[in-house]
Amino acid sequence: MELFTAIETRRAVKHYSITETVSEADFERIMEAVLLSPTSYNIQHWRFVRVVDAQIRAQIQEAAWGQAQVTEAAELIVLCADTQAWFVNPQRYWANARHDVQEVMLPMLKSFYQGKEQLQRDEAIRSSGMAAQTMMLAAKGLGYDTCPMIGFNAERVAEIINLPSGHVISMMITLGKAAKPANQRAGQLPLAEVLVENSF
Repeated sequence: MELFTAIETRRAVKHYSITETVSEADFERIMEAVLLSPTSYNIQHWRFVRVVDAQIRAQIQEAAWGQAQVTEAAELIVLCADTQAWFVNPQRYWANARHDVQEVMLPMLKSFYQGKEQLQRDEAIRSSGMAAQTMMLAAKGLGYDTCPMIGFNAERVAEIINLPSGHVISMMITLGKAAKPANQRAGQLPLAEVLVENSF
């Protein structure tokens, strides 16, 4: 599918065909595209939990106030991020860069994040958001539908997936084939209302 067609036709689908699956080849292709998403300092601190166990899916559905897409969709991915990834083996992120670049970037990374918990969390959420959009557009490009979700008890889902310390959940995404189309767009703001030049 052409990129702008994917952007225009991507919608938050709530009802999925329970007989349609996502091929493993397509799932891997989507995830390989996701790994190309940008992150600050190339930290790549997203972590993805692919929930395939039916009982765990049912528990998460309960934590999501019974939303049908959690168990109906072919795939459920919990998007998480390691807020401490900037600190753990940061040389990995610049392993292919020239030595002089590494000597500049690694100390800069540390000074940018150290002691700034809010920034660490904000960066994790930002990176997860960019990865989520890549995932949804890649899926649409292959003919699948998705739904980004924040309507769930994050603390309970963290318990269910055994979320490690220092990690946050940014959202969940369901992935599969729509059983029925999404509702029409509820009210798109015009560009003139959301775009300003230079300052407000």
